[in-house]
Amino acid sequence: MTRLRSLAVALLAVPSVAMAQASAPASEQRRSAEANEPTGIGAATARDAEASRRALDGWWREAGKTRDQRLAWFRQARFGVFVHWGPYSVLGGQWRGQPNPGYSEHIMRVARIPRQTYRDEVAAKFHPDAYDARTWVKAMKAAGAGYVILTAKHHDGFALWPSKASDYNIAQVSGFKRDPLAELVAAARAEGLKVGFYYSHAFDWEDPDAPGNDWDYDNPGGDRKLHGGIDWWNAYPQFLTNTDRYIDRKVIPQLNELITHYHPDILWFDTPGKLPFFQQARIVEAVRKADPNVVINGRAARSADLNLGDYLDTADRPAELRPTAGDWEAIPTTNESYGFNALDHSHKSVAHFVQLIAKATAKGGNILLNVGPRGDGTLDAPDAAILAGVGQWMGVNGESIKGASRTPLDRQAWGDTTVKGDRLYLHVFDWPRSGSLRLGGLTSPPKRAYLLATKAPVAIKPVGSGDYDVALPANAPDAADSVIVVETDGPVRGETGRLIETRWGTNQLLAFDATALGSGFSYGDGKTARFYVDGLEKTGNRLVWPVRATAPAPVRVRVRYSTPGETSARVLLRYGDATLAAQLTPTHGDRDLQEVELGVLDLKSGALQDLTLSLEADHPVHIFSLDLRP
Repeated sequence: MTRLRSLAVALLAVPSVAMAQASAPASEQRRSAEANEPTGIGAATARDAEASRRALDGWWREAGKTRDQRLAWFRQARFGVFVHWGPYSVLGGQWRGQPNPGYSEHIMRVARIPRQTYRDEVAAKFHPDAYDARTWVKAMKAAGAGYVILTAKHHDGFALWPSKASDYNIAQVSGFKRDPLAELVAAARAEGLKVGFYYSHAFDWEDPDAPGNDWDYDNPGGDRKLHGGIDWWNAYPQFLTNTDRYIDRKVIPQLNELITHYHPDILWFDTPGKLPFFQQARIVEAVRKADPNVVINGRAARSADLNLGDYLDTADRPAELRPTAGDWEAIPTTNESYGFNALDHSHKSVAHFVQLIAKATAKGGNILLNVGPRGDGTLDAPDAAILAGVGQWMGVNGESIKGASRTPLDRQAWGDTTVKGDRLYLHVFDWPRSGSLRLGGLTSPPKRAYLLATKAPVAIKPVGSGDYDVALPANAPDAADSVIVVETDGPVRGETGRLIETRWGTNQLLAFDATALGSGFSYGDGKTARFYVDGLEKTGNRLVWPVRATAPAPVRVRVRYSTPGETSARVLLRYGDATLAAQLTPTHGDRDLQEVELGVLDLKSGALQDLTLSLEADHPVHIFSLDLRP
């Protein structure tokens, strides 16, 4: 398996001069959390090894030769729009007067709606006469998106196009005589956007041969965990005859239809762990044969050692982003549902998404922002407003995102940075009141600096090796993210190590960004209250942040944490000869984030010194961040 692991990492990684905000993809990153279901990857089968060998020695290795060409537009775009839309959109998150407690697109599973009932009372009523693909695409282009992905078939098994491979489609069930996919493709290409489709290949609640529906059928892969649970194919291999039939009869024919009729730029798959790896691989191989140039996301086929996609998918609904090597994509949504939910008014601010796009670009990744149109085909008003707000910012600052790449610098006290050739873009989330900010870690000599919004020059002067003071006007050009361009002499170069601002503000050191020393660490998926690192209860494990200060000064240090259960824990923070310690009291569950003050550290300027966090604990503790305040 060592050969598989090293080759998989090599083919997914992107060459980079500096990887300050990324480490090599670990196995848990390749596996990551299943998109919408808490399922894992089951134990390997003998046929998995043969599927891996076939891929590595043949079709996947061959596909790797043109991977950079396939991904060129993806790397340029940095920002796309995801659209979850289907029969579930008619319900808007309610079934027979009762709210759905999960994602609205999962209402068939959560409410255990029988297949025939869902067909007659939901899918048959999906008649989106107000759908206008041109309106959608114009809003997406105005938002600054470079690509759009639509749910051609979600987990409910319903096809949004007149599929010949299955009569469970919009033409035959809904009686809708238009082709939403053809209209979207035409509109997207007319506006210069790349276009693709989400296709749920491993999860299909309509099909009796597919995993997932365990309320109509005696099938594995559902919430009841029938026939062996996660790795059902080991416990009850007789079901593989059914899933083989499903793949041959529905999945591969429908994917061939999508490729032949619409020529998508990308196919986006989901929840592969519902099928054994060798069946996942068979599907991806068929797609590669049908279209060697289509981009395939990272949830198509993956094992503990191998991912057969072109890039990695990380968190759904992320609040924070974990450094990830190579090409990757995170999938936030405007509220807390992907499909339209009339009851969910938890829409996030435009500033949240603007900063998330900048943070992702800084770490070399993409943001695929999801919207959930209404059942009639119109964009929901809050979604449209968010797209418009992001578009206002991108219209001014899109240069700092589109075609930009991973920064060689660490995060800054005031925000983050992105890079394009000889330009370093300073994304200032927290505008200093002092009239200047300190840029740390730039080793390319700057030639000039200016505000991207107005092109007004700003003064930049060195204050030590790799550090610069940038003079600022009193008011920020944009409250969410003001961008300053620093043009350098030659390509942007930088060095790692966090510069702590000891004159103003708060320095947040995410556990995600620390170096984890030891073994057996695990990570939250980045969602709200889930951007933590676990494993510090193990003796010898520790998190390390190399830091230096803008000026020698005392800072107050607080740690943010939660406890999954009852625990007795003591946290220790070491810096040079100094050690701070505090007792951690149990929280009310793992989503109840608490802070405890550790005390005061006298930080030094000059050379980097390690901040090292460890625990004395009898049970796991989620560690989220350190906050350092002057």
